[in-house]
Amino acid sequence: MEKSKLQVTLRNLLVTYILTGVLLVVLALALYRFRLKEGQIRLGVNAIYIITCLFGGILMGKSIKQRRFFWGLLLGLLYFLVLMAVSFILNKGINGSMNQILTTMAICAASGTAGGMLS
Repeated sequence: MEKSKLQVTLRNLLVTYILTGVLLVVLALALYRFRLKEGQIRLGVNAIYIITCLFGGILMGKSIKQRRFFWGLLLGLLYFLVLMAVSFILNKGINGSMNQILTTMAICAASGTAGGMLS
């Protein structure tokens, strides 16, 4: 029985967020061990966005096998939307400047698209 595109997308999004959790734990340990500065932490978080969305895009491309760049882009944008929704709920509002938000969206979308194209 073949899974629907929605099921595949949700599964790959879940896998991507599990990877995000693992990498954030690694970053937290690095923060504790090496006393990272704020700029280094921000760089680490952006690297996590790139790695996870690239990985998610690759998963999407391999799972759906058609219009891979589109499905990678979709995964990157969904990743960003879930990230924003959780952040909005936890912070009871939007946290960060519009420039930071748009940069994060671009990072997620571009990395997901690249992953889809690489798959």
